[in-house]
Amino acid sequence: MSNHLKFYIDGAWVDPIVPATLDVINPANEEAYTKISAGSSADVNRAVAAAKAAFPGFAKTTKEQRLAFLRRLLEVYNERYEDIAQAVTNEMGAPLSFARGAQAWAGQAHMEATIKALEAFEFEHQRGNSRIVKEPIGVVGLITPWNWPLNQIVCKVAPAIAAGCTMVLKPSEVAPISGIIFAELVDAIGLPKGVFNLVNGDGPSVGQVIASHPDVDMVSFTGSTRAGIIVAKSAADTVKRVAQELGGKSANIILPDADLAAAVATGVGACFGNSGQSCDAPTRMFVPAARQEEALAIAKAAAETHKVGEPRAEDTVLGPVVSQVQYDKIQRLIQAGIEEGATLVTGGLGRPDGLNRGYYVRPTIFGHVKHEMTISREEIFGPVLSILSYETEEEAIAKANDTVYGLAAYVQSSDIAHARRVAYQLRAGTVNINYPDWDTHAPFGGYKQSGNGREYADWGIHDFLEIKGIVGYGS
Repeated sequence: MSNHLKFYIDGAWVDPIVPATLDVINPANEEAYTKISAGSSADVNRAVAAAKAAFPGFAKTTKEQRLAFLRRLLEVYNERYEDIAQAVTNEMGAPLSFARGAQAWAGQAHMEATIKALEAFEFEHQRGNSRIVKEPIGVVGLITPWNWPLNQIVCKVAPAIAAGCTMVLKPSEVAPISGIIFAELVDAIGLPKGVFNLVNGDGPSVGQVIASHPDVDMVSFTGSTRAGIIVAKSAADTVKRVAQELGGKSANIILPDADLAAAVATGVGACFGNSGQSCDAPTRMFVPAARQEEALAIAKAAAETHKVGEPRAEDTVLGPVVSQVQYDKIQRLIQAGIEEGATLVTGGLGRPDGLNRGYYVRPTIFGHVKHEMTISREEIFGPVLSILSYETEEEAIAKANDTVYGLAAYVQSSDIAHARRVAYQLRAGTVNINYPDWDTHAPFGGYKQSGNGREYADWGIHDFLEIKGIVGYGS
């Protein structure tokens, strides 16, 4: 029986206190394919009470006990892997091959990284005459986005369990079904009741209630900077810790000594991945001014290999964006790029040819973009790349850093020492040199308005811990 209309609270699937529903839209055809229940403050109160009651006991569990829970969670995750991938395709339009190979895999990879980190994690150590103890912070509220649903759910739930916290999870109401499946997995591993709770709903009715709740000790939020500000303000009255992974406008500096053809073509793919719906996507490409026209030709050819289509078609590279809201925002920003005088190299307004239904966006490249243009400043969150030129390395670095965001940055060079020198000068939480493989053990998070706190592996566990010094403990 489907749990789509239920919440998971205190170890059981329960009906909402006040019945209300939300449609879940398949962005490939713009039709509702299922419904979820929309929670209220009453549901949040019930979930937080369950988590609060469970905390004293769960906080006392050993590292070995929590490792056993996580290892079992990984096993059942792998057993339901295909169900998770299918849900992601339905709810956010990810091509099925991408849902399997990236979206569902990301959750698996983070579970493995958290387990490995916990195996080596030390919760106590001696410093002189003092004992330094790392303890679970308490009840945590976890608010996750729609663009990488399993990535962000596992990035929060797994380290919270590892730390000994109890929790209330609110997945995005736009892509909630993968979260419901994840709750089914948690239900299967025998966690003590109340440790993990799930309440679906929208931001004002559920997310802000979690953030402001006096019995929630910490909130971990991933989403837009605008929503993150609301969460932080809601949390302020109770002086709770807030960890945030927010928006980005990541620069990709292609240095003169890079292989231009490879660097530009790979950069296009990195920007367009997940239909451009990644907060750390390299959306501002800086190329040497003397080779700008060559770079635009390479980018155009690369963009036009990205076939947009139905997510279950085998030759589809990019599916739709997630919603009408996102589609409209992207169209507005493409229009702004045209009106402000950027060169439209390929793509543009409207759907790709042959696609008359669904939130499909034409893969778009803008050239001759000026630093002050809207498309260079605002996060677009779609398959749209802005290419800017620079005369000197210092100019490129200065413009790369001249943004309210600081989530990620990218540097391309054939000289690793050169790339490293530039990387040290970039104000971003993650700097990627020469398109490296994803590292689930590196810290992930942002500078400036891209947030605070760090996720992944042991970095994520630290976010859910308090530090106690027992002075006079003895050596």
